[in-house]
Amino acid sequence: MPFTPYHFGPSGFVGLVFRKWIDVPVFVLANVIVDIEVMVVMLFNLGWPIHRYCHTLLIGAAVGALWGAAAYPLRNLFKKIMQLFRIPYKTSLPKMLISGILGLWLHILIDGAYHFDVKILWPNISISLWRMIHRHLGKEQIETICLIFFLAGLVPYLFAVISFSKNRRIQNKPENK
Repeated sequence: MPFTPYHFGPSGFVGLVFRKWIDVPVFVLANVIVDIEVMVVMLFNLGWPIHRYCHTLLIGAAVGALWGAAAYPLRNLFKKIMQLFRIPYKTSLPKMLISGILGLWLHILIDGAYHFDVKILWPNISISLWRMIHRHLGKEQIETICLIFFLAGLVPYLFAVISFSKNRRIQNKPENK
């Protein structure tokens, strides 16, 4: 995508739908972490495609796992942030590791469909999803799909808020004796 925020629609939707198994903040922020590679290549004018190593499933898995492990000490901060959004939050190290990997892979798949220089299966195969997808969809359609996922993400978000409120009422309910 031209800008990482387009990734927040699909990642937010998927993260919220599968929040029982996915750590939402780690999953969503993995979409930002991976684009540090793009920023570095652009800032230092390294002379290679901006979507190089981290935008592959192999290296992306390692980066995602590292991000999940690095985020583990931030779990209490994430819990407070999720409470602000009124979303129940329960996590573990394995959940955060998996979320980092899956979040990066989602980003890579979206970028692979959008950018011609992403080689998701590197170093074995230089298959470009871009060539396959662009036979059917243009960049504008991919951007629109990402925006639709952002709007669709409001549905699981509302369910999460209702669940959060329901759990709060149960916890705060005085016991009848």
